[in-house]
Amino acid sequence: MSNRLLVLIVVIVAFSALSVMALLDVGYLGIIEPHFKTWGAGQVLADLVIALTLVVIWMADDARAKGINPWPFVVVTLFAGSFGPLLYLAMRELKASAQAPAH
Repeated sequence: MSNRLLVLIVVIVAFSALSVMALLDVGYLGIIEPHFKTWGAGQVLADLVIALTLVVIWMADDARAKGINPWPFVVVTLFAGSFGPLLYLAMRELKASAQAPAH
């Protein structure tokens, strides 16, 4: 297992734990709702949407170049944010390690 894949797994597990705690605390809509209450929170939401849109564009192009179907990761990104790109990067690492010549 590559160091990059190990780091991705740790980030996915930690982010999953944080996300589960947030969902248990306030629910899915409760995570989104505060972003519509103030201009500052709205700016953070807009920034996140812009950043993830750029990531989705990169991810789709990169996935096609690597022979990976990008759509499952795009859909996950639309509904679960950073989980889509994180899972894509993990899949990309797994595919790269499977294609690497054995030493």
